[in-house]
Amino acid sequence: MNVIGIDLGTSAVKLLLVDEKGSILNSVSKEYPLLLPHPGWSEQNPEDWWAAVKAGIRELMSGFDAESVAAIGCAGQMHGLVALDGNGTVIRPAILWNDGRTAEETDWLNNEIGRDRLSALTANIAFAGFTAPKLLWMRKHEPEAFARIAKIMLPKDYINWRLTGVHCCDYSDASGMLLLNVKERRWSEEMLEICGVSEGQMPGLYESWEPVGTLRPEVARELGLPESVRVVAGAGDNAAAAVGTGTVTNGACNLSLGTSGTIFITSDTFGVDPHNALHSFAHANGKYHLMGCMLSAASCNKWFCDEILRTEDYAAEQAFITKERLGANDVFFLPYLMGERSPINDTDARGAFIGLSMSTSRADMVQAVLEGVAFAIRDSFEVAKSLGLDIRRSTLCGGGARSSLWQNIFANVLNIALDIPQTEEGPGYGGAMLAMVGCGTIESVEACRTLVRVKKTVEPDAELAARYEAQYRKFRQLYPALKGVFPKLR
Repeated sequence: MNVIGIDLGTSAVKLLLVDEKGSILNSVSKEYPLLLPHPGWSEQNPEDWWAAVKAGIRELMSGFDAESVAAIGCAGQMHGLVALDGNGTVIRPAILWNDGRTAEETDWLNNEIGRDRLSALTANIAFAGFTAPKLLWMRKHEPEAFARIAKIMLPKDYINWRLTGVHCCDYSDASGMLLLNVKERRWSEEMLEICGVSEGQMPGLYESWEPVGTLRPEVARELGLPESVRVVAGAGDNAAAAVGTGTVTNGACNLSLGTSGTIFITSDTFGVDPHNALHSFAHANGKYHLMGCMLSAASCNKWFCDEILRTEDYAAEQAFITKERLGANDVFFLPYLMGERSPINDTDARGAFIGLSMSTSRADMVQAVLEGVAFAIRDSFEVAKSLGLDIRRSTLCGGGARSSLWQNIFANVLNIALDIPQTEEGPGYGGAMLAMVGCGTIESVEACRTLVRVKKTVEPDAELAARYEAQYRKFRQLYPALKGVFPKLR
């Protein structure tokens, strides 16, 4: 018996065919366009996602027995606003997690409704990427389109809806909408009223491993799969990556180094960061987690290499960064290319190189980018430590985690041991694991960790960690010095 795991990312959908022992039998990736209609805006067409998923599943199953597929689990980019009319037609392109247009709505929620009230209602304050500010923006700027909304959903839930016809969402993904009472695991009536929507427009809520339905007959025929295939509710990409890396027990930590970067800390009990710098969300295992999220992580390295250096050979650019250079760079990089979420919550923040001189080399700037991302993740790591969390090791996943240099930088900037999983496909693998639980192959989400294998562990070096400690103290001074300048650059 096999399952399909889907990771609906920002740049592509990744699909995995996984057997009951957790072995990946096949994998496929299909890209789709990212729309940037205005500076700071980020959109995608949900129909592009669906077309990529259909093509990807057909390619994934080529040469494999379709009758062996028992279930599908989808992970996906969080927070994106997908709005459908009464006919099931997409009203406008989805407004994505890294879209920064809602600064005014975010400020209104935090200052007029109030941070304390928002935290009491949803366990979180407003961030520009969340779904609730997007609804407020749409109501103000596109009132005719807003009035047509019959169904509100998140990106991966659009795929589940196309597969099954069921309007559904899991608790982990719903936590990032600023519309869910996370502690009580129900939609917040007050937040829905503030945003001008009703519970009837919202999806039904499920645990991540719960089956929401089976394939529509016409979809099953188009994909060449049995109608009996179960589709589970799935999870937001970070919760799914945590499942895929075995981060499902109390106090376990996962770092994800993808388009965005996150630190994810599992908790058996509900809790809120009193400063609201970290998000308090439901986890895909039925419990909770704290998470810090930076908007531009591996995408910073991709931007610098692709757009500035005009190369896609990332490994070659890192080859000149030798061990003795680490922790001794005179150049610093602020990785706020799309503004920033955790912990500074500043849509005006922008990227910056600082410390350039006539002796600055190409390698210095590449190194600064890698280090800047690690320093920014440490900002959220420090918030977690201030809450009394003792994090001494973590898993590290995501595309950026393939770089042994970046692994070493992270281990020493954070001064913790990093376990690198054998399977790099965190969210998609987590989606497959949730599908296994949904069809009974695995008894629980916690039991999924038995399938996770560690490829290697990267330990920090005491001398290098000390050098990076001094570098981080310098980095911490840069954003406060430039904070007042960024709004003037709009």
